[in-house]
Formats: sequence, structure tokens, C-alpha cells
Amino acid sequence: MRTVLLRLDRWITDLALNLACVLLAIICVLGMWQVLSRFVFSQPSTWTEESMRRLLIWCVMLGVVVAFRRGALVSVDLMLRSSRGAWQRAVRTIITVSSLAFLGVLLWFGIDLAWRVRFQTFASMELSMAWAYAALPVGAALAIVAVLGHHFDPINEELETAQ
Repeated sequence: MRTVLLRLDRWITDLALNLACVLLAIICVLGMWQVLSRFVFSQPSTWTEESMRRLLIWCVMLGVVVAFRRGALVSVDLMLRSSRGAWQRAVRTIITVSSLAFLGVLLWFGIDLAWRVRFQTFASMELSMAWAYAALPVGAALAIVAVLGHHFDPINEELETAQ
């Protein structure tokens, strides 16, 4: 079970990282197009700004998955650094349970929120707002796998390089 979870976690983390990078590149291109269309062509694009905002939400939620997996989010670093043995395992467990509780709430209310706004559309496009809000439950669900993967196979790059 642990190996399957870690394999799934590795696949999800790689996918989330690659998608977040692609979305960031798309956001940059859309931002450049917004500047060109507004200041060079004097014909501002009506959909790029709103698209960039929605894509940035997805980018952040996918980036959170990678951050959870690598142990790069704000955590109780002082307690982890100063603890050893059983106490360190207890601190890790507390961090994992707290993260899972937060992500569970985000998943639950994210699904509810996406469901409630499914009939609303973007101001400049005929797309459902649910596409933007779906980033919350999707990111939370993927981050739950990342948190479990980090618990079973911890990677603490910031702790190892901390001074």
C-alpha cells in the first residue's frame, strides 16, 4: 500500500509541477498580449485579464501540491529541528494531521462552492465560474496525496539547508 501511495504521489507531484509551469508560461504570454493589445494596438483584449486571474488560481493550487510534497510550506521548523526520535515522529504526525484536516475542509467547501457557482459565467467569456472554483477541491485532493506521501517519505529540503 505504501509503495502504491508513493508511486501515485510521485506521478501526481510531477504532473502538478509540470501543469503549474505550463500555466505560468501561458499566464506570461497572456500578460504580454494584454500589454501589446492595450498599448501598442490600442485595442485592449477583454478576456486576457480575467483568464490570467483564473489560471493563476489553478497555478497556485497545483504549486501547493508540490510544496506540500517537498515540505516547503511554513511548518513548525523549530520543533522539527530540535526534536529527535519519538518526539520528532509525534511532531511530524501532528503536522500531517493538521494539514489533512485543513485540506479536508478545503476539499469539502471547495466542492460546495464550485457546485453553487456552476450557473454563473465569467464576465468576459461564456464559461462557468465552476471551472475557476474547481481549482480548490482539485488542488486539495491532490495535496492530500502529497501530504501522505511526505509523511511516509519525508523530503525536507529547507530543513537540510537551514543554518
